[in-house]
Amino acid sequence: MSEASAGATVDRSRRTWLITSCAMGGVGAAAVAVPFVSTFQPSERARAAGAAVEVDIAGIQPGEKIVVEWRGKPVWILRRTPEQLAALETIEGQLADPNSDRTAYPTPEYAKNRHRSIKPEYLVTVGICTHLGCSPGDRLTAGPQPSLPDDWKGGFLCACHGSTFDVAGRVFKNKPAPDNLEVPPHYYLSDTTLLVGEDKQA
Repeated sequence: MSEASAGATVDRSRRTWLITSCAMGGVGAAAVAVPFVSTFQPSERARAAGAAVEVDIAGIQPGEKIVVEWRGKPVWILRRTPEQLAALETIEGQLADPNSDRTAYPTPEYAKNRHRSIKPEYLVTVGICTHLGCSPGDRLTAGPQPSLPDDWKGGFLCACHGSTFDVAGRVFKNKPAPDNLEVPPHYYLSDTTLLVGEDKQA
């Protein structure tokens, strides 16, 4: 092999080594950068401690409910139909606390109304029964059905011990649950964006 050929081989080997070294260095730098970048995002602990949750509600159809997590709790967002809203007045005599006066789970002032919400169309409530912490199931369809009265107008049933709630999260009389479902602090950033976990004045 000539001296020129040997030199070319060495140069190619050196170039290959340099490229490999640089590539490995880049991978290493990226691996270090990922945990560093992730420190800018809210930690699981911060979210569990109560960081507010921004929710896009634009796609929720009338009669549909979505669930988001706040402070480790399920928060229901139900877009009520006109029929569901109209039914709220007709059942107030059957409710244990129709005006949300009880204080174990204080209702924010902006939700101390018949529909227990800022906007009548949208219910925002914590989906945990106030009896023993079970999660009630949807019984949004009106009419007779198992474990519910024949004149049922739609709402929620906690199958654990039989507590029932209307579509405003208000508990019916003579049920194990002592209070209405909790209304978390919340407000609207826009017509289609809800912030759960903060009051507007905070």
